[in-house]
Amino acid sequence: MNIQGLDYNTQRQALLLPEYGREIQKMIDHAVGLPNREERLRCAKTIVKLMETKVPQIRENANYQQTLWDHLYLMSGKQLDIDWPYDVGEAERIHAKPSPMARPATSIGLRHYGRLVEELWEQLKTMPEGKERDELTRQTANQMKRDLVLWGHGSIDDEKVADDLARYTDGKIQLDLNTFSFERFVPADEMVATGKKKKGKR
Repeated sequence: MNIQGLDYNTQRQALLLPEYGREIQKMIDHAVGLPNREERLRCAKTIVKLMETKVPQIRENANYQQTLWDHLYLMSGKQLDIDWPYDVGEAERIHAKPSPMARPATSIGLRHYGRLVEELWEQLKTMPEGKERDELTRQTANQMKRDLVLWGHGSIDDEKVADDLARYTDGKIQLDLNTFSFERFVPADEMVATGKKKKGKR
């Protein structure tokens, strides 16, 4: 129903920066139409002070005054002809969209292990024997088992980790399961079940 004399927001022009409200936008439109340049500048300074009260959290930014004048410039449709106290040449960066991220050039062959583990395999292939390689082997093997636990990917026994580690390092890394000790990993469902049991005993 359209009642004569009533002004609905849905019938109004959309606001570029709605956080400042329609009254601020009307003031800016008024300032643009003022005939005197100095008068337009005085009006603009007053509007910026009002804008600051509308969005007080903007003061948390170190350069908030620059931001306010950038906003004023944009809300005026770049039509406000004044001696700008701040450089508004980069104001449009506010609405600039970030460039899309480039997709990886190579695909991840084993998603449950991920690219990080694949990179660790490649590093282990070229490392000489010694304490440094032994430590990286320990960290890699534990990360592999952690990944299998989190993904619930088939068997998560120690033999699978040892087999995968040997396979994907071209046989360079062979875990001796008689001496190698994995860290203790508790699957999420076991943790939830354990928590419920403890609560039930109380």
